[in-house]
Amino acid sequence: MSTEGHIDSYYAATASPAPRRPQLEGELTVDVCVVGGGLSGCSTALHLAERGYRVALLEGRRIAWGASGRSGGQAIAGFASSQDTLAEQVGLDAARRMWDVSVEAVELLKDRIRRHSIDCDLHWGQMHVAVKPRHVTELKAWQQEMTGTYAYSGTRWLERDEVREWIASDRYLGGLYDPRSGHLHPLNYTLGLATAAEAAGVRIFENSQVTRIDRADPASVATATGRVRARHVAICCNAWIDDLVPELRSRIMPVGTYIVATESLGEARMRALLREPIAVSDVNWVLDYFRPSADHRLLFGGRVSYSGLDPRNTGAATQQRMIRVFPQLADTKIEYAWGGFVDITMSRAPDFGRLAPNIYYLQGFSGHGIALTGMAGKLIAEAIAGQAERFDLFTRLEHRNFPGGERLRTPLLVLAMLWFRMKDLA
Repeated sequence: MSTEGHIDSYYAATASPAPRRPQLEGELTVDVCVVGGGLSGCSTALHLAERGYRVALLEGRRIAWGASGRSGGQAIAGFASSQDTLAEQVGLDAARRMWDVSVEAVELLKDRIRRHSIDCDLHWGQMHVAVKPRHVTELKAWQQEMTGTYAYSGTRWLERDEVREWIASDRYLGGLYDPRSGHLHPLNYTLGLATAAEAAGVRIFENSQVTRIDRADPASVATATGRVRARHVAICCNAWIDDLVPELRSRIMPVGTYIVATESLGEARMRALLREPIAVSDVNWVLDYFRPSADHRLLFGGRVSYSGLDPRNTGAATQQRMIRVFPQLADTKIEYAWGGFVDITMSRAPDFGRLAPNIYYLQGFSGHGIALTGMAGKLIAEAIAGQAERFDLFTRLEHRNFPGGERLRTPLLVLAMLWFRMKDLA
């Protein structure tokens, strides 16, 4: 039993045992072929198998090798885009139904963990914090909108002194606490979903990079060593779609994000930093986010890269962001530093749809996928079973290609992000 092959991270060092799955060899015929072994792929496969479909899942590396095994682990209702962005495109009624789907996503995550006994350090409680006066205004308006327009109750506004009682930092002017959101160990959660999927009958193949998808009925999904024929295909590659489907790749941008894990601080020192084991995120464009681990480390993320490259000194740069929030950690050792890519869309709204009547895709979670990926898998399973209303709700969202084509889209995005970083400083 091993997690060898995952990126060196705190998550990999504390991962649950995971079996080596075989490489696809030869021909296989199933009802549904799922491409991608992250959260969205494992969830899609599990939901389909529970409905009685014969399912094969193809993963190019290891289960949870990408963002699903590396992320900040915050499970939050809503989307990376604003609700206003959704309502402008599809109308307020549809935006309300989308919001309800995101709330159900958190409940589904809770149910999956309970039902399948997934040990993934789940804790409830999450706080968005204000760094600037305008953030206070924005968060209070967001709370009012969520309570009034979207009937999302239970959030609590904390003034500066109250936030200071929860978080030992002078950086924040206020905070919006949500007891219905939370955080977990994302690698262990994904590995647990894969185990549950196999128990439901899914055949999982690792080191089986898909090289071609023939859009036919039945569809054909090819790897270097085998082929799967399937009535339906679900593409769940996200930031790692590469050149498999160029028309999908042009609508997302892989964005690097980075996390550090301190040495274990001990329970007393961690409780002095965070009164409760909650997840915290500010609302800057280039945001900071942090939470405690089960063994009393601080997991702190923030720095991003829009160049597609892993910059040098990532750990040191992220540590400096941590010290800006918690100067009292200046002498603390960083034991793990890692990064990964998330897939963002132009609007930061999720991009779900079909390439053909029997070929579905999920992408564009834009860093907001811990809970939503699970629900997205449920929506695909519903649609394949003939109940496509909720899936089709999301296909109404419009998504544009990133400008500049293959050569210029990254430099143009870098320039755009400089503007947003300047806005963070304002």
